[in-house]
Amino acid sequence: MRTGVWLVGARGSVATTSIVGALALRAGLTGPTGCVTELPGVRGPALPSFADLVFGGHDVAETPLTKKAEALAVAGVVPGRLVDAVRPELAAVDEEIRPAPVDGTQAAQIAAVVRDLEAFRDRHRLARVVVVNVSATEPAAVPHPAHADPVALRAALDGPDDVLPASSRYAYAAFTAGCPYVDFTPSTGARLPALAALAAERGLPYAGHDGKTGETLVKSVLAPMFAMRNLAVRSWSGTNLLGGGDGATLAEPAANAAKTASKQRVLAETLGYQPQGTTRIEYVEDLGDFKTAWDLITFSGFLGTGMRMEFTWHGCDSALAAPLVLDLARLTAAGHAAGHTGPLAELAFFFKDPLDAATGSLTEQWQRLTAYAARLHAGGPDADAR
Repeated sequence: MRTGVWLVGARGSVATTSIVGALALRAGLTGPTGCVTELPGVRGPALPSFADLVFGGHDVAETPLTKKAEALAVAGVVPGRLVDAVRPELAAVDEEIRPAPVDGTQAAQIAAVVRDLEAFRDRHRLARVVVVNVSATEPAAVPHPAHADPVALRAALDGPDDVLPASSRYAYAAFTAGCPYVDFTPSTGARLPALAALAAERGLPYAGHDGKTGETLVKSVLAPMFAMRNLAVRSWSGTNLLGGGDGATLAEPAANAAKTASKQRVLAETLGYQPQGTTRIEYVEDLGDFKTAWDLITFSGFLGTGMRMEFTWHGCDSALAAPLVLDLARLTAAGHAAGHTGPLAELAFFFKDPLDAATGSLTEQWQRLTAYAARLHAGGPDADAR
């Protein structure tokens, strides 16, 4: 079941780490640590193997993948020996990365992406292509009347207005080309009624938003603990320090606001109320691809006794995100093969702000994920794989 993984932001740190990791796994040079799809209860015959994954993508950057991977090795994100071992394969993937279309109307840009996706699928004789957005975080989309209706949206895209942000243009192109779409960022992506209608019309699944890799992952474990013990969380504040390209992007107020809103939602959804406090994100260039988060929680116990908890998280964002990108591509491809359409709520486990999620509890999300995987594997391989 040869499956294309088309990465939007294909020369960024997360995408490069994902590609290096997949190539190293294919060659047997590393183990699948961090890959949820290799755990019992999730892995199985319905998922495309790492050897089945074929990579391509779009980016505005021109730095070759090999050079980006070398820089990540120097920064301690990926082992230099793996970069050296997969260098020829990295160069081959780099040939499949196309410049992000920027000229003409939004309709023309979308049409160019569709052509690239279809050519990639045909060139490699792929069963399907999953488009995964790992590009920089966007500000929240500016509301437009055409967002509510696919017919009006098609007409508006030929006009002079910026109707859709880039993430949504890629979602539109993916659905038009018959490809499932995953948004690993907090950007708008497919989260517009007109795009949901287009996905339904084409019978396509999609998933998102904002990969859960660090501080929010810890929140999704701790918040249910407070709720189940009937402890009243009075405040929950966090400070996130990060460098790299993502940190530089989040130094912009609008992008920062979109990200912090995504990070805070898990508390209200899990606790049933929003405690006092905020999440702050600050750019510290010297941290590079690493990040530090510090959280302070105050809470009340029996008889109103006040208590507090603190935790600190130090992590490498790209190394935490990359295996999840591979997981999502494999699970979404399997869902598409099985005929699933619309938002894949079963993949909420992977996201800070998941689509159609019934719960923010990581344990409950895990149970939904494993049940979904069991259904996929019970159905067996699809006709493309036989």
